[in-house]
Parts: sequence; C-alpha cells; structure tokens
Amino acid sequence: MKNVVKTDAFTSAVSLYKGVAISCSVSNSSYNEELWLEIDSLCAEFGSKYKVEDINKRETINATRQAYKALGKDPNRYRPSAEALCRRIIKEKSLYKINTLVDLINLISIKTGYSIGGFDEDKISGDTLVLDAGTKDDVFCGIGRGLLNIDGLPVFRDQEGGIGTPTSDNERTKLHEDSVKLLMIINGYSGEDGLRECVEYSKHLLKKYAEGENFEVSYF
Repeated sequence: MKNVVKTDAFTSAVSLYKGVAISCSVSNSSYNEELWLEIDSLCAEFGSKYKVEDINKRETINATRQAYKALGKDPNRYRPSAEALCRRIIKEKSLYKINTLVDLINLISIKTGYSIGGFDEDKISGDTLVLDAGTKDDVFCGIGRGLLNIDGLPVFRDQEGGIGTPTSDNERTKLHEDSVKLLMIINGYSGEDGLRECVEYSKHLLKKYAEGENFEVSYF
C-alpha cells in the first residue's frame, strides 16, 4: 500500500478535498459480460434521468470543477473524467471497452460522480504518492491522449513524475490485462460525505468481477 500525502499548497487551495486509496490483489480480464450488463443498465437509467446541462450540477462533479478553477484550470477545456463519461452517455455515445478493471472503475465513476484513478501498483515508483498541482514543466503522457498540459490540474506524483489527474491517468502506470495489483484512488473534492459508501461499493464490484482480495484502505 502506497502512502499518499497532500502538499500544504494544494490543501490551502482545495480545502474540502478528502481522498481514499484502495489497494488489493486482482485478476483482470479483457471483457466481462456480466459487468457490461450492469454498465448498460446504469447507462440506460442515467440517460433517462439527466440532460447534458445537469451533469456539471452533480455535487461531486461540480466540486471537482471548482477545484480546477481554484488551481487555475478551465474545467470546460479539461473536463474531469467523471463528467466526460456522463456527458458521453447523455450524448448516446457508447462507452469504450478497455478491460475489466478500467470498465469497473468507469462504472463507479458514473454512478458516484467521483473522478477515480486506477493504477497498476507494481508500476508505481517509490512508496509515497504526493498530491499537488501540476506545473508547466510537468511532462505527462495521458492514456490515449498523448502529451497533456497538466499545469493547474491536481496531480498525483511518484518518484518519476505524475501518474494521475482527474482528467486522465498516465500511460506509464495504466492497468493492463496482466495487472495483478490495483491501486485505486477516489477523489472527493466535495468532502468525505459519500466516500465510505463508494469504498464499499468498489470493494463489492472488485470482489464480484475481478477476484479482489487482500484489501487495504487508507483515507487521506
């Protein structure tokens, strides 16, 4: 389990933030039909409940957007991942099928509105992750996005550099089908209300679809 710390500068700018890290052993797969039945069901329900203009009013998503603004980033140009997923559903665009762990995390993100980082823990360098704001000097390769300007984005860094933001995680530590150790970080920019429920829901899905076990949970 990695230790996660926030810098004083980050805490000063984003005072409500509460995060939780979940580490566990997993068995990943390319596709899980039962999981996708659950995802499709949620998407249908979500599409009937929300309009595009409602998405950024969800408490968890709105709080993430406000954090971006506090750190100097335009959330309309660099949307939090939860917002982007929800907008995709409303616009009736199919979700990408990546692998079971990534698909599962996307399900949690859509349901809760939290932007969630999912990392192959074995690829993280060092024992500590630091949460800070990105700078213009950061070189960050977003998954499927190439070089991403993370100046002003919240970013988790290991010893080698940035591994995750609420907009995109880094190619270097992404989850593959052969990943056996998951580090999942739930970003609660709206505070700690709802985080414990999200942890229990996440553990349930990880046990059900990815043989999750040996769970360690750390709030920070």
